[in-house]
Amino acid sequence: MAAALSTFRICDFTGQLAGAGATKWMASFGAEVIRIEDPVREGRWDILRGSAPYVGKLRGIDVGGAFNNHNTDKLGITLNLRKDKAKQILTEIIQQSDVVTENFAKGVLEKWGFGYEQLKAIKPDIIYVSNCGFGHVGPYSDFRTWGPIVQAVSGLTFTSALPGQEPAGWGYSYMDHTGGYYMVMAILMALVHKQRTGEGQWVDMATTESAQCLHGPALLDWTVNKRPTRQPTVANSNRNAWPGMAPHGIYPCQGADEWLAIACRDDADWQALGGLIKLPWCEAEIFASLSLRLEYQDQLDENISSWSASQEKFAAADLLTAAGIPAAAVQKPQERVDQDSSTQGFGLWPTVQHSKMGKVRVDGQPVHLSATDWQMKRGAPCLSEHTEQVLTDLLGYSAEAVQQLREEDVI
Repeated sequence: MAAALSTFRICDFTGQLAGAGATKWMASFGAEVIRIEDPVREGRWDILRGSAPYVGKLRGIDVGGAFNNHNTDKLGITLNLRKDKAKQILTEIIQQSDVVTENFAKGVLEKWGFGYEQLKAIKPDIIYVSNCGFGHVGPYSDFRTWGPIVQAVSGLTFTSALPGQEPAGWGYSYMDHTGGYYMVMAILMALVHKQRTGEGQWVDMATTESAQCLHGPALLDWTVNKRPTRQPTVANSNRNAWPGMAPHGIYPCQGADEWLAIACRDDADWQALGGLIKLPWCEAEIFASLSLRLEYQDQLDENISSWSASQEKFAAADLLTAAGIPAAAVQKPQERVDQDSSTQGFGLWPTVQHSKMGKVRVDGQPVHLSATDWQMKRGAPCLSEHTEQVLTDLLGYSAEAVQQLREEDVI
């Protein structure tokens, strides 16, 4: 059976994760993604190409672990777009593509002679999807940005701080992931529109605006109630303050940095938990009702923590869930990847074959389609790995012509 997106071809300039993560979705569901890179700068369009993590002692621009993870099942070619012959080859690829994707700064493709108006002249129904920090319109559109800057400008960084402390940020670039998700949705919507009408279009995406959508309730709370996101009265703890549950938080367990999540939704959950803990304080009047537990939540959390500190997190989670109490061990990445049977059963970490690294596990997709599911078999392309294949099979160039292009530093 044909893959869900096997009829589509994408001429792809995306890099890092905000763009490459989007076209990875397309490739995993069968779209032919032809990744364009620069032979002169040796992969510097995508800094992840030769960056850690690595497999064993391998190093170089073809074996970056993150690059491999974000570019599975794509074809990789190189074009020196400083040369007219390379621009002609790109034109021929665009003529046979449905979508052109990129996440450069504003105006890069225009400088190369491939902005949206030029793309339409090449192929009138082309879909052009651009994804940069601030989009191509608005007062910030000329600024270049990076993941942490996007998170700061959007307001996400501010929300991450505990009361009385500086904003902690979001660690690894959260908006690269989310930006990629929004971008693949935009690609698919534009393809649906094209199938219905025959019309292409330019999809202009701003990752900063995508980030703003993630904390709409906080923005509305300020707009309507003038209530700031971080308030001095908010507890400095691992407690979840909404919705109103008690206990409702993360509690320490046996071992270094081991934790347990517990959420007692109502008095019935609390009574069940108290029946398992079996300590005198569980019968205290101040914990008898939800309203009282919320009022005395600091003391409640302290008592829960004293009990949980002697518990092994997985055993405690099993004990609580068997009694109908929402609970879970806080899992570390290695526990999730190597030990969790549900993750393995879902197929979230498929193994692909890379030309230089051999068999390597990568991130799968967190969804399965019963009729047209995704699959990942091939690792990310080494630099220029599929140049000859694309030029001969797709464009009809002879092997001699391809060799001549190499000698002229076109590819």
